[in-house]
Amino acid sequence: MAKASVTFQVLEGIDRGRIYRDVAVPVTIGREEGNSLRLNDERVSRYHAKVQLDGDDYILTDLESTNGTRVNGTAIQIRRLRIGDRVGVGRSLLLFGSNEEIAARMAALAGVGASPNPVGSAGYYDESTGDRKTVAGQVDLNLDFDISPTDPAKPTADALFIGKKALPPLPLKMTPSQAARLAEILDFLHQGLTLATENIQARDDGSQVTLEYGDWQRVLAIQMLLARYLRLVADPPEE
Repeated sequence: MAKASVTFQVLEGIDRGRIYRDVAVPVTIGREEGNSLRLNDERVSRYHAKVQLDGDDYILTDLESTNGTRVNGTAIQIRRLRIGDRVGVGRSLLLFGSNEEIAARMAALAGVGASPNPVGSAGYYDESTGDRKTVAGQVDLNLDFDISPTDPAKPTADALFIGKKALPPLPLKMTPSQAARLAEILDFLHQGLTLATENIQARDDGSQVTLEYGDWQRVLAIQMLLARYLRLVADPPEE
């Protein structure tokens, strides 16, 4: 009988873009050497959390960590994990499951056979939480600018703004090939977000929005893809 294993993808934190594939269960998550999933995050405890198998259920337990453990934005002590759940430890955000597992769950929820391309025309891979219709959970990101629908992004000669907040500038003096590659990446991400949000539903008072599970996967797929790009930029593969 094959030994059970799990996969985690790092969406946020210093290790973002990393994928811990087929880690044997039980899994310990922490900062100390000796953890099967070790994170370089000073807000993660030495031995922060544990994942174990109980029957067919993967159980996540917080190991009395200093800063706690969250699942889909909610602080937990013990929780059953589902494919696509987001696990928050310290400043790190982990996605539970491999691309194939998430694609299979999306297909099962949709009542169709699994597709090797779970994102349709945008070509994706990623995940989310809970039931078929999911309310977007709290994301632990302290963004320091406000996006105001009454004050949209305004291009100037040398910068982009949202409200009064200047955004990071685009690189200048790119070669035609570099410009074309960057344009392809931005266009791909733009199309992915458009597909993911075109069926969004909002309450009458505008206080909350909901996405179908498959659309939420698309949003998280873009988040993971950006994390991978950022890691490749910071740590390019050796030629």
